[in-house]
Amino acid sequence: MSVSAKKRIWGWMAFDWAQQPYYTLGLTFIFGPYFAAVAADWFTASGSTTPEADAQSLWSLGSAIAGVIIAISAPFMGAWADLSGRKIPWIAFFSVIYVVSSAFLWGLTPDGATLTISLIIFYIGFIAAESGLNFVNAILPSLGTDKEVGKISGSASAFGYWGGVISLFIMLLLLAEGDSGKTLLGIDPIFGLDASTREGTRSVGPFIAIWYLVFMIPFFLWVRDDTSTPRRKTSIGEVVPELIRAVKSIGQSRSLTSFLVGSMLYRDALNALYAFGGVYAKLVLGWATMQIGVFGIIGAITAAIVTWIGGIADKRYGPKTVITSAIVVLMVVCTIIVSMSRTHIGPIALPEGSNLPDIIFYICGAAIGGAGGALYSASRSLMVRHTNPERPAEAFGLFALTGKATAFLAPMMIGITTYATGSNQLGFIPVIILFLIGLLMLRWVNSEGDRAAWSAH
Repeated sequence: MSVSAKKRIWGWMAFDWAQQPYYTLGLTFIFGPYFAAVAADWFTASGSTTPEADAQSLWSLGSAIAGVIIAISAPFMGAWADLSGRKIPWIAFFSVIYVVSSAFLWGLTPDGATLTISLIIFYIGFIAAESGLNFVNAILPSLGTDKEVGKISGSASAFGYWGGVISLFIMLLLLAEGDSGKTLLGIDPIFGLDASTREGTRSVGPFIAIWYLVFMIPFFLWVRDDTSTPRRKTSIGEVVPELIRAVKSIGQSRSLTSFLVGSMLYRDALNALYAFGGVYAKLVLGWATMQIGVFGIIGAITAAIVTWIGGIADKRYGPKTVITSAIVVLMVVCTIIVSMSRTHIGPIALPEGSNLPDIIFYICGAAIGGAGGALYSASRSLMVRHTNPERPAEAFGLFALTGKATAFLAPMMIGITTYATGSNQLGFIPVIILFLIGLLMLRWVNSEGDRAAWSAH
């Protein structure tokens, strides 16, 4: 492999490192739980009798709406990028939105005065992150052979998780204050940030923005659009017919159809676990920011290690085997989550003050991180095996479409079930169902893909 090819791969992998904090710090372990706490306090002040459930439902509403927007826009933008022969300008465009949105998360004050606008800003940034990711994923097929991309994908995901771990360490040690007003080091938040107004925790937004700006430099230096693809101006009139053709052609391959439908459901379930894991820890187990942070570190470290191992397993056994194993692990975790609270594990009552739920949930966090990372990486690899090499952005746009077409489903089902039962734990039952159906759909998926169906059209 030439030096330029290696630099292009490292540049491509830099994206995972740069973007991961939006998920690790923003979605799951710092901003998400902080938003849940602020929202719960706001609902309490408003007279709600179920403030925690209402807070979880509000968070799920934002996730659902963002999912619908991504599902509608991703295939269209992918088709446009393939026809124009350019992906990098799209990545740059969404990077600007990502950075600005991240920075403005600072504005969520503890009194909840900016609760709604902060929710909107967060999910605008999330939409930008996911949209940029689609174009970055579309570059993956050009980085190696079908056998090689599994390891490349796994290594990139693992690299990204290490970025998440380090960024989370920095936040917990130096910025995010616990209930005592001190960071994990026992010091006041640095830069003179006021712990009484949660400025240390709120700095997560600007921190994510700065992190991305710095670590995306290798990507934009070393990754270029494929020069073998002709560049030309493209109109909406050209894109729409191509998009319709691509959507219709999906049904002509049973393997591709089964994979996209199955992954649509299990990725939706996985995203729900990511989105609600920290929220669950805050609202059900009553964890403080520090505990959630430790939970995040354990999950992210496990994700980095297991995803790297999953990349090696992908190369040896194929992505379908990795995906199946990961789903089984995640179903077991969800069953534990549904059956556990601070006072009970299933029908077994726990003595007051028992730390067993904490220990079990730490283990669950490790399992979610490891299995979730491997599941995502292997799914990306299996999609490459079903991709028309001439239209990678379109293919990954459809991958995003199916990944987000029901993105509203898990948050909506969690929200409805949580509201109907008044229980945050029982609200996770729909996630188990989605994982199960996704697993069953893999039965009809060819582990080596089915590119022939695309090549014929």
